[in-house]
Amino acid sequence: MLANLTPFLLHWAITALALWVASHVFKGIQFSSTASLVVSALLLGLANAIVRPLLVVLTLPLTVLTFGIFLLVINALMLLLVAKIVDGFKISGFWTAFWASIFMALLSFVLGAFLLGGSPEFTIDTSPSSGSVWL
Repeated sequence: MLANLTPFLLHWAITALALWVASHVFKGIQFSSTASLVVSALLLGLANAIVRPLLVVLTLPLTVLTFGIFLLVINALMLLLVAKIVDGFKISGFWTAFWASIFMALLSFVLGAFLLGGSPEFTIDTSPSSGSVWL
């Protein structure tokens, strides 16, 4: 379990850094405190892990019809959802969230490749190791 903690914390830090940089690049994104930034990064990760796959499956025909462009809208909706949940996180509108999500995805990709080395051993493994039993 501790082996998964380091990649998780690195992904969380990359997301928080991408949110922080996006708040300085886009004037429509504001954080009232560092705590709201950290909580927003955590909730964005959770939303991308839980809610986003459900939306992708539900909107699969539209995603196929638009050749995957609709996934950008889903990313923006994830940012808006987190902004609604977290008290000190404000986004001025959909288009700010849309362009910020594209910017954050590119920045997270670059930071992840730089910090994590882009190698697959930094993925979070959720399968049980051999010999262990899940209850």
